[in-house]
Amino acid sequence: MTSARLSNLASSSELLLDDHRFRALLPDDDWGRLPLAVWRRFSKRLAGGKTVVYVGEIEKSSHSRAGWWLAQLTRLIGGPLPTGSETCVPIIVTVTEDATSGGQVWTRICARAKGFPQVIHSAKRFAGPTGLEEYIGFGISMALRLSVQHEALFFHSAGYFLSLGFQSLGFQGLGFQSLGTLRLPLPEWLTPGTLTVSHADLGGGTFRFSLELVHPRHGQLIRQSAIFREAAS
Repeated sequence: MTSARLSNLASSSELLLDDHRFRALLPDDDWGRLPLAVWRRFSKRLAGGKTVVYVGEIEKSSHSRAGWWLAQLTRLIGGPLPTGSETCVPIIVTVTEDATSGGQVWTRICARAKGFPQVIHSAKRFAGPTGLEEYIGFGISMALRLSVQHEALFFHSAGYFLSLGFQSLGFQGLGFQSLGTLRLPLPEWLTPGTLTVSHADLGGGTFRFSLELVHPRHGQLIRQSAIFREAAS
C-alpha cells in the first residue's frame, strides 16, 4: 500500500517530500493508511531556521475544575497547557526546524477575547525511549508514541521525564546540547495524566487538531480542538 501511494505522490506535480523522521516511527501499513495530505505535512523537509505556519480557529475547548487549576499551575513551568475555554477565536501554529538539535520548535499562539494571546512553546525531539519526545523547557519532557486510527495520526504520551545537568533549565537553546546528563522518570502522582493529540485531515487543505488530557483519578481534565489551514512556509 505504501509503495503504491508513494508512486502516486511521486507522479504528481508536487515535489516528493523527503523528511522520513515521523514515518520511521510507524509500521509501513499504518503509515500507508494516512491520507496523502497528512503525509505531506509530516514529511516536509524544512531547512534549518525555516518555518511553516498554520492558521485556524478553536472550535471546542473545555476544562474540568481540576483541569483549569492544573493549566494555571503549569504557568510556573512556561504554561504548556491551554488556560482558556473560549471558542471561535483565532489560533496560529508555527513549526520551525532547529538545525542544531535536529528537532522542531512548535509555537502556538491562541487569541483571547480580552488581553494578550496565550503563547505556548515546545520542541519535538527525535530521541528518547519511543524515538520522539516533546520538550517544554525547565528540564521537563514527555515521551510520545505514534499510532494511526481512522486515517488520523495520533500522538500518545508514554511517560514524563525530568532531565538535570543543563547549562540552563529554561528554553534557551532548547537545552539539547546538555540534555541527558541525568534523566529521571516522574512518578505517576506527579504527572497530569495521559495526553492524546490527533491530526485528522478534513480535505480541501484543512485539518483538525485535537488535544485531550485524561487523569486516571479525575477523568478528562482538558479537551480542545481547532480547524487549521496552512498559511505560509
